[in-house]
Amino acid sequence: MAEALSKSGSKPSAVRAVCLGVSGVNHPNDQERILNWLRDIFPGHVKLYVRNDSVAALASGTMGKLHGCVLIAGTGTISYGFTEDGREARAAGGGPVLGDWGSGYGIAALALTAVVRAHDGRGPQTMLTTSILQSLGLDSPDELIGWTYADPSWARIAALVPIVVSCAEAGDPIANEILNDAVQELAQSVKAVVQRLCLAGEDGMGSFPVVMVGGVLEANKRWDIGKEVTDSVLKTYPGACPIRPEVEPAVGAALVAWNFLMKETEGNGHT
Repeated sequence: MAEALSKSGSKPSAVRAVCLGVSGVNHPNDQERILNWLRDIFPGHVKLYVRNDSVAALASGTMGKLHGCVLIAGTGTISYGFTEDGREARAAGGGPVLGDWGSGYGIAALALTAVVRAHDGRGPQTMLTTSILQSLGLDSPDELIGWTYADPSWARIAALVPIVVSCAEAGDPIANEILNDAVQELAQSVKAVVQRLCLAGEDGMGSFPVVMVGGVLEANKRWDIGKEVTDSVLKTYPGACPIRPEVEPAVGAALVAWNFLMKETEGNGHT
């Protein structure tokens, strides 16, 4: 925040509202912990808002309006939505232990599992074996165990996703099955939020934005996970309007702060 103020030529005293989109903020207790920290930094008149980072991602596609659904699929995955009247719901976002299987981590973890299963004789042979071993500089699937647990970073595992996509594009059935399953998981998380909030209306035909964010959803040569997810959502909810944001989530957070500030100003009778 200090760097942003410095680059913009502003001073902390000029700040009127702050919105932080923070990964892992899933409960009022999480919000209060960060709000207490912010209150020590900014004067009392500054409006402070702390939300899950998916809210900033949604706002980056809707230009600050909290309505519709966002799907983030990067190292992890989460789907989050808002109704016009402020109700909200989420699906997934619990991390790898709790089953974010459509995420980059989930895709890569299933690929590593497929390699080990093929080596053990518990599963079919797959192109993933040669491709992953070459990428990691390993000689045998036996070495994958040491490599996997040497560093607990989820992002390190998720970095293998491009290899899975390449193998799928080359026709490997196991890699294709993993990506197909990921598409269904991601699409289902969006559909779950839409259903819980009735974003498509009682007849399921209403219009609402679906903001798509994250490296897993970026287009590849022949295997476009983002398009596959969008197609699946549109089959169920034809009124869904897919959006690829043109601004960063940080800009979305700034727009949320601005909109909240304007609402409070209007509510107090100011223009």
